[in-house]
Amino acid sequence: MLDLEIVKVKVSGDFACFTRPDLKVERMTYPCMTPSAARGILDSILWKPEFQWYVRKILVLNPVKFASVKRNEINSKQSKNPIMIEEKRAQRSSIILKDVSYIIEASICRKGYSEKNPPKKYVEMFRRRVKKGQCWRRPFLGTREFSAEFSEVSGNEKPIEETIPIGSMLFDIYYDEKRKAMPLFFFDAKIDQGVLDCTVPENEKMMSSSHFQPPREVEFSTYIYSFNENEEKEADL
Repeated sequence: MLDLEIVKVKVSGDFACFTRPDLKVERMTYPCMTPSAARGILDSILWKPEFQWYVRKILVLNPVKFASVKRNEINSKQSKNPIMIEEKRAQRSSIILKDVSYIIEASICRKGYSEKNPPKKYVEMFRRRVKKGQCWRRPFLGTREFSAEFSEVSGNEKPIEETIPIGSMLFDIYYDEKRKAMPLFFFDAKIDQGVLDCTVPENEKMMSSSHFQPPREVEFSTYIYSFNENEEKEADL
């Protein structure tokens, strides 16, 4: 069930990198935030296992500016076995964004309705956390080294007036009933007068995702769930 009430949060940072997956070696960013990155930021502020965030729009507030940097990365994937960084280190160029600012508009979507925990309750919880600057983990803009600041929307912000074609864009990672991951792309994406419209068919499919949490997050997610329960009790008082 998709709630009609829309929440908004403003996020900004000095740098961002929303990597295009079709470029394997050198990192090349999309010209704006992806829906999956937006969902990650919303989850960083308020995560609950019983609902998902339905990202509606991403407003681009600052002109799109690129920068080229060189960063140290590793040639192999992380695993349970220790990695000798000195042996696996590789220096690669990255095309990133600088001086970014966005407004994320989203709604809560849950599979059923509960009188005890209506969507309105989570909406107010989210707004309260944004106002206080609270988050479960530090939100970031594409990669963890590019941390994001978030705040309430003042109402004076205006998106850029440019229209920028993007083409195919990664929408999110979909998990089926067997928890098998599958990337979802939407095509002919564009920033239209500073707005990336995310109300596409791929968004509807994401709402049926199993919302799988990776194994490394299980212990952390359990802690979040317990912390959420305590906050709910305080909100009901």
